[in-house]
Amino acid sequence: MLIQTRPAESSAPAHDQIYRTLRARIMHGEITPGAALTLRGVGKQFGVSMTPVRESVRRLVAEGALTLTNSGRISTPELSNERIEELAALRALLEPELASRALPRAHLALIDRLQVINGTISEAASRKDAVAFIKTNLEFHRTLYLRAQAPAMLAMAETVWLQLGPTMRALYGRLGRTEAPRHHRVILEALKAGDEPALRLAVRTDVTQGLRLLAA
Repeated sequence: MLIQTRPAESSAPAHDQIYRTLRARIMHGEITPGAALTLRGVGKQFGVSMTPVRESVRRLVAEGALTLTNSGRISTPELSNERIEELAALRALLEPELASRALPRAHLALIDRLQVINGTISEAASRKDAVAFIKTNLEFHRTLYLRAQAPAMLAMAETVWLQLGPTMRALYGRLGRTEAPRHHRVILEALKAGDEPALRLAVRTDVTQGLRLLAA
């Protein structure tokens, strides 16, 4: 179990704080595939009663971030190859479209920001920090997609990222990253050139290539 700290102090309800903290940890690969959680254990670690924990877990189960068996066992999902292929296909549909919609608003300040984030990804890779790598990689994509001004589509993409979080941790270990994904440079070049077909292709390749390797 990698859940060790309480959520930051906030005026938000306890269940919402727990939900957001667990959601981020799952999305960023801090919890490995198939890791078991208990309501009592999570409650103890967050210093709260079972009720807010139960509500936060219910929300995460509904989003596919956690699984709940008939016996009451709670765990992060261990995705089948078919499920990985399905989620990769969803990324291939959603994210090129988000990038395309962001392109008309991709001003120089945005491209500069993406380059900075890409440098941070490379630093995480050189340290072999899987969680930092996954977190900053998603930040790269989210920063671009926010310019699409398509919140419903972005929310769908984030739900896919959430379901893939633990699997992305396993994928990182298999790929042995030492630098930022090479297709990020192609994405940046396409943004600078205003080249929509190249941007779509670069994003599609970037978000699916590794997942398809994992499912092979």
